[in-house]
Amino acid sequence: MNMPQLDRVDRRILEELQGNARLSSADLAERVSLSTSPCWRRVKRLEEEGIIRAYQARVDPARLGYQVTAFVHISLDKKDTRHLQAFERAAQAIPQVLSCHRISGRYDYQLMAVAEDLQAYGVFAETRINGLPSVKEVYTSFVMREVKAPGTVPMPG
Repeated sequence: MNMPQLDRVDRRILEELQGNARLSSADLAERVSLSTSPCWRRVKRLEEEGIIRAYQARVDPARLGYQVTAFVHISLDKKDTRHLQAFERAAQAIPQVLSCHRISGRYDYQLMAVAEDLQAYGVFAETRINGLPSVKEVYTSFVMREVKAPGTVPMPG
């Protein structure tokens, strides 16, 4: 994969949008010392190159009633491409699974999932996690306190 060439202005645009993706084109342009049209063209190029993947609102799960966040490590008993893809499709379809990563080491996948409480998580794990294709082993760790939330990607260079 080729690393895109980012200049100082591109990096500033990315920093500003990671801090507040709701900035108007005019406000963003002012913050990065460009006029609106060239700034907008740069943002479009960053989107087209896949550097900017999406714009999202960050939602507090606890404020929506999800009091439990869990990291779920999963080992599969069948690890050929067909079974890995089936697992990934099934995990992506579960709304309570906020992220799914194929990882190295003892486990094959790490999921981050939310539940209303421990009892709800127990039911969720029994019915949804254990029901995923090819699951052999599940190890769950519960978040006691979030120290640092997923945040901004540091700019290279």
